[in-house]
Amino acid sequence: MTVRGRERRAGWLRVLILGGAVLCIAPGMSTEAQSTETQSAGAQSTEAASPEAAERSLSLTVYNQDLGVVRETRELRIPGGTGWVRFRDVPARIDPTSVHLRPADDRALTVLEQNYEYDLVSSEKILERYLDSPIQVILEEGRLYEGTLLSARGGSLVLGETSAGEGVVILSREKVTDIQFPALPQGLITRPTLAWLLSAPSGDPRRSVEVSYMTSGMNWHAEYVAIIAPDDRSLDLGGWVSVENQSGATYPDAQLQLVAGDVRRVRDAPVRGMGRAMALEAQAAAPGFEEERFFEYHLYSLGRRTTLHDNETKQISLFDPTVTSVTKLFECNPRRDGQKVRVVLETENREATGLGLPLPAGKVRAYKRDAGGQLQFVGEDRIDHTPRGEKVRVTVGKAFDLVVERTELATRKPGPRTREVDVEIELRNRKEDETVTIVLQEDLQGYWEIRQSSHEFERTSATRIEFSVTVRPGETRTVTYTVRYNW
Repeated sequence: MTVRGRERRAGWLRVLILGGAVLCIAPGMSTEAQSTETQSAGAQSTEAASPEAAERSLSLTVYNQDLGVVRETRELRIPGGTGWVRFRDVPARIDPTSVHLRPADDRALTVLEQNYEYDLVSSEKILERYLDSPIQVILEEGRLYEGTLLSARGGSLVLGETSAGEGVVILSREKVTDIQFPALPQGLITRPTLAWLLSAPSGDPRRSVEVSYMTSGMNWHAEYVAIIAPDDRSLDLGGWVSVENQSGATYPDAQLQLVAGDVRRVRDAPVRGMGRAMALEAQAAAPGFEEERFFEYHLYSLGRRTTLHDNETKQISLFDPTVTSVTKLFECNPRRDGQKVRVVLETENREATGLGLPLPAGKVRAYKRDAGGQLQFVGEDRIDHTPRGEKVRVTVGKAFDLVVERTELATRKPGPRTREVDVEIELRNRKEDETVTIVLQEDLQGYWEIRQSSHEFERTSATRIEFSVTVRPGETRTVTYTVRYNW
């Protein structure tokens, strides 16, 4: 860039604004060299060690409630006396109140202070720190202004006491390409940082410390793939785990564990937010997860180490595909679903059916092969955490060839606090070659009694009765009943 007018001051920090990003360049250095110099300069602060280069062992537990617990062991050099240790590679969404540092060896180590520093460098913060101080501004046509920064609000820079004697100058931020400052303001950092003021005894400075903390931006859920058999009486079920990392940090070569269950948490306002992106990585399962009961939850431990990158969704096999028997049910609730009949696949989570393992909450996607052998998607549903021995129900959709129609034929008031309703419900099977049994659900409110009914029914709760009606191909079956409400 050619600069007309006054020359840039030697020794000043140069700030380039590139698409909203801030690039700081020291005098006489290229942008590439400055990136390395900035990191090196940061390591020369009052730190007892350089954690980025230290030996590091990570373990990570992810909960399905926007929570991760990170535990790491680092080998550091901590000289005797009092000094600072800083960890810069921490997640941007860390909960600083959850941080705990302790020695991993049998030697004393006292934590005097613990700080979380997150005042990050940005163009706005640099300008804010330089109010009433001299700066240099270069516009896109190459003209240079030097003066005291009076304001940086509203999309403009206001300079006073300019070197050219022009008085007060207002410059549009859209026209500015280069701003120079004498130095980077103190207190601004490039990455969130944990800092400890430690008191260590004299002796060998090589120390092992354990650090643990909680972070938001981490989650996991199960994904199930169910391939239905041609006769609809069994399915091939496979389970995957999707682990999401949007915490603002990468966890290299970590021991990964997952907790399934509803852990109670007290919610506080977040310290700060961050933008989110998503990448998807699929991992083969060799070896996969081992499941164990843990307190009142279930814990899944991956049998190998893995790297979980920031802004990544990693998929890992939960268990090998297994064949389980299922029952296809047709259910309808005309007051809730209108004329539609739901299709439900039901099984029991037992070894006798081919399962018998804790199923974490997640989405079940069902497929079936067509006459040509092609796999077609037939529906999906979510299941809750399902322990062994419980029913698993997946509603995959609504039947095309089954129709239900409900009509209230008459309403009467036999008494001042009594009302009777005559109900008629038609069930129509438009299939050509399949007899079906439809479970008809009727919800009744208040104090009620069935006065008469065309079909036997089951009272499943205080507010629901169910009719099981078999309907042959092309047939229409009619259910009638009279209900009396009292209040």
